[in-house]
Amino acid sequence: MSEASGTSPLGGRRLLVVSTNYAPELTGIGPYATQLAEHWAASGARVRALTGLPHYPSWQVEEEYRGVWRTVEIRGGVGVHRRRHYVPPRQTALKRAAFEASVLATGLLAPPPGRPDAVVSQMPSLAGGVLGARIARRHRVPHIAVVQDLMGAAAAQSGIRGGDRAAAVAAAAERYALRGAALVGVIHESFVPGVRALGVDAGRIRIVPNWTHVQGPTADRAATRARLGWPADTPVILHSGNMGLKQGLEVLVDTARLAPDVRVVLMGGGNQRDALRARAEGLPNVDFLQPAGAEEFTDVLAAADVLAVTQRASVLDMSVPSKLTSYFTSARPVIASVADEGGTADEVRRSGAGVLVAPEDPAALLEAVRKLAADPAAADALGAEGPRYVARHLSREAGLARFDALLAEVLPDTRGSHRR
Repeated sequence: MSEASGTSPLGGRRLLVVSTNYAPELTGIGPYATQLAEHWAASGARVRALTGLPHYPSWQVEEEYRGVWRTVEIRGGVGVHRRRHYVPPRQTALKRAAFEASVLATGLLAPPPGRPDAVVSQMPSLAGGVLGARIARRHRVPHIAVVQDLMGAAAAQSGIRGGDRAAAVAAAAERYALRGAALVGVIHESFVPGVRALGVDAGRIRIVPNWTHVQGPTADRAATRARLGWPADTPVILHSGNMGLKQGLEVLVDTARLAPDVRVVLMGGGNQRDALRARAEGLPNVDFLQPAGAEEFTDVLAAADVLAVTQRASVLDMSVPSKLTSYFTSARPVIASVADEGGTADEVRRSGAGVLVAPEDPAALLEAVRKLAADPAAADALGAEGPRYVARHLSREAGLARFDALLAEVLPDTRGSHRR
């Protein structure tokens, strides 16, 4: 329920949220940008969002937006300003650069009208951070940059073609976006050294973990498995989300090749989906599913025996997958095939809801799957830790309150009554 602008500390404030991803996208950072903007709108602020056309995780513009150049929508009380941009179906450093350049160009040419009181940008994309910094500088208002991924490190660690050159360019853009920000939020403490290396003083960095943006499962688990065609006696390991280079999802296909009695399910889209399908050709125990809708998403997750998060061995300090919050909510055990010293491993250990295995090692992953399948009670107990962790640390209320606190720091009179 919206609060009257006269009684809310945010009443009458003009806020701009810059995020290349936004609703109706259901995965990645889009839901976080959307819920944040709508939360502030419900609190009495006048909120605009500058965003792109819905395209993630399939990396194809959704059909209803094809041919659109500029549009304004009202969603949840937020004025959503969409700008057309290039969407590469496959990722190379050059194509990613073209994507970022097009987002930056259209955003600079046609920003939302009016002067905001503060600008909040989500990174990635790089262009979103640069746009936020430029708009805030133009109007001489505070800029809060939120780092969801470190794109410079991502380019260097993910294996993308031309990654070394891309890393240098991305780091320069990140430095520009972050060094002038009033505050920099990071979703995990493992990002702090990388952000400080970009010239950000530690006193301006705040930890703002992602929250769970989905509801827990409600459907009967056995019924969902039957609907999906998963036999009750077949262990199912499921990966949900983007199928990109940094995920290293080949390890799951290779696990299926080692174990015909285990079903591997890859649900989602991404620029590596076709390559993964080709790698899985002839394997009857590998399924590719389209992203589940919001109403059944966690029911599908909960129907699996094990949920997988995978990353290339080189991925250390540039990404903590947003899928983990949904995984934990689903109450199924997580197997993390990731580098032991990275932020993803830290989060899985902290939750108590999963096990770690060496990255890019199908045999190790299979051993973990078999161990959990052989002891369903232990698997259920492990999975049950996920919702408990969410309740303690990752609730939506707690997550949004952290962002309210950031605004209160840069706009001090939001702490008390509205401006006179």
